[in-house]
Amino acid sequence: MIKTLVTGATGFLGNHLVPRLESSGHQIYICNTKTANLKNLPNLITHYEGVKFDYIFHLAAVTKAGDYCLKHPGTQWIENQIINTNILAYWADHQPNAKMICMGTSCSYAPDIFMKEENYLLGQPEPSLYAYAMTKRMLLLGLQSIEKEFGLKWLYFIPSTLYGPGFELDDNHFIFDFIRNCYNAKNKGEKFVVWGDGEQRRELIYVDDAMDTMMKLIPEENQVFNLGSGEDHSINEFAKMVCKCYDYDEALIEHDLTKYVGVKEKKIDTAKVVSRIPQEEFLKTSLESGLHRSVNYFNEEMKKQC
Repeated sequence: MIKTLVTGATGFLGNHLVPRLESSGHQIYICNTKTANLKNLPNLITHYEGVKFDYIFHLAAVTKAGDYCLKHPGTQWIENQIINTNILAYWADHQPNAKMICMGTSCSYAPDIFMKEENYLLGQPEPSLYAYAMTKRMLLLGLQSIEKEFGLKWLYFIPSTLYGPGFELDDNHFIFDFIRNCYNAKNKGEKFVVWGDGEQRRELIYVDDAMDTMMKLIPEENQVFNLGSGEDHSINEFAKMVCKCYDYDEALIEHDLTKYVGVKEKKIDTAKVVSRIPQEEFLKTSLESGLHRSVNYFNEEMKKQC
């Protein structure tokens, strides 16, 4: 039996990854704030005493979409540094035979640089995202430093915005926010408001495509991989796609130019992962199909609340 520890297992990615791992023969051990809290290293050590893991998937992070990073840089720096340092220390000192698999963030890329893996640590991240972005850079530096001194094995994935069914209904990542807002506009007469002029550009990858790709790349060692579709769209285009799913008049979309909008564009290079996995196996889900599945999930969840 393959023994695997998953931090952040109850988050959006974790909820998709854990069943996938279990179906592949992994015995899952979950680490969260109630079970072996990552902020308490001695508790983490004691909780899994005698268990030897084959893999550690570190998905846990303290962050939220919208303007959270702008308003809570200190909280993000302190808490993410603590949990990242503790899981790396636990790995190096108590689970050296496990392969550590960590999630980075495309926010760590400098906005004015080509978003290719070897450029991840170059330049300055977007100022409003700086603290969180730098904790993710430090996580990669931790993996590389531990490998250099102790010879341990790891992987580091940098996803674009993940989407798909199974998200929390109050998740405010922009695409989930659009789904919720368009539902409310269609069914409750509320306004569908886009932050900024909507010309900022973003990239999505369907969560199951990202997860399946991660699983196929597990045999790789000590590598960084971008996970994205390689295609970006404007926020306005995404909003119109969601309107189409709801048969809602896109002309009714309003814009709030006073709101935070983040970087102007964000698209990561996927050449490296495509060199390992054929394009048709890496990206199986069209944007149209993925959005319809996400919208259908949200609609069904809302029916349960009626």
